[in-house]
Amino acid sequence: MKTVSRRQVLGASAALALPAFVRAQGKEIKLGQTMPYSGPASAYGTIGRLHQAYFKMINDAGGVNGHRINLISLDDGYSPPRAVEQVRRLVEQEQVLALFQTLGTPSNTAIHKYVNAKKVPHLFVATGATKWNDPKNYPWTFGFNLSYQTEGEIYARYLLKEKPAAKIAILYQNDDYGKDVLEGVKAVLKGPNAKMIVAQATYEVTDPTVDSQILSLKASGADTFINITTPKFAAQAVRAAFDTGWKPLHLLNNVGASVGSVLTPAGLDKSVGLVTVQYYKDATDPQWKDDPAMLEWRAFMGRHYREGNVDDATNIYAYITAQTMVQVLKQCGNDLSTDNIKRQAENLKNFRLGLLLPGITMNTGPADHAPISQAQLSKFTGKQWQLFGEVLGGAS
Repeated sequence: MKTVSRRQVLGASAALALPAFVRAQGKEIKLGQTMPYSGPASAYGTIGRLHQAYFKMINDAGGVNGHRINLISLDDGYSPPRAVEQVRRLVEQEQVLALFQTLGTPSNTAIHKYVNAKKVPHLFVATGATKWNDPKNYPWTFGFNLSYQTEGEIYARYLLKEKPAAKIAILYQNDDYGKDVLEGVKAVLKGPNAKMIVAQATYEVTDPTVDSQILSLKASGADTFINITTPKFAAQAVRAAFDTGWKPLHLLNNVGASVGSVLTPAGLDKSVGLVTVQYYKDATDPQWKDDPAMLEWRAFMGRHYREGNVDDATNIYAYITAQTMVQVLKQCGNDLSTDNIKRQAENLKNFRLGLLLPGITMNTGPADHAPISQAQLSKFTGKQWQLFGEVLGGAS
């Protein structure tokens, strides 16, 4: 089987050579990604494994427009230097046509300039940093997740409305991801409201635990806790807060709010009352039990990814992102040039997937590389997340 690689597409004398090979059926679309299959963020490795299973299902059904998808997924251990090494391999040796869902703010920051200089489509990165939506300076990069800043703004607006006298303590990962959520919080809690924040603490991804940070934040007298952490540390923080007898209003960011990979290890009884934001359906929520899209996802998990945890919301996220990638490839037709892949990634118009929450659609354009811009607040009951309030966007 011949592979449609980036080198072939760019090397073809566009108008004459390109149609000769893209019209032919049965070609292979080579995509690349890096994932933390090892290291402190290894809970996210299920995303890449699900992507592989989903694309295999698509290939077994005939592929996309007759083309098979070959996803080369490499481990970067959540290490920026290793991500650079692996992405260079994908681009220069494997000659992938596009990158898809490279995970992590630190890792994507390390490859951001490189992939744009190489004009490699850098699609739907698995991070919500605001800087992925900068088509003027980085035209080949596309975000996917709800913007971290928007998420922070939603939490702050909620507190201003529901708990205006809150004394807030904040724990955040000491990198662009953690600082981005924090910036969103502070964009709303400014002026006189800035004094609502009484304590802040950071952690490094190499830290063994965040127990000392929790003790410090508790000692501040805060009655509200904004927890900006990835799964390993989110589970530690939820458990430590409970075990030390600290009972604040606990807002947990979306990337650390999975029932399967975070709340269950932390203790479901210790997670009651947590508040987060969601933009896609949660498999543990009984209201979606007979939802057609949820039933379709469960069938996929049972047939194609049996080792995956159906209580891990990350697996729904991974499914949605894979569906979105397939949609872009469908829109490409037989023009699998990098320019057309970029153009179609900029052409999602009110794109609705069944596993997104009602009222949430994806939209992109040449000046907007952020497909998701809305979410809804949700509270954990001890068994599942329960949505409340309206679909919200950022403060701006």
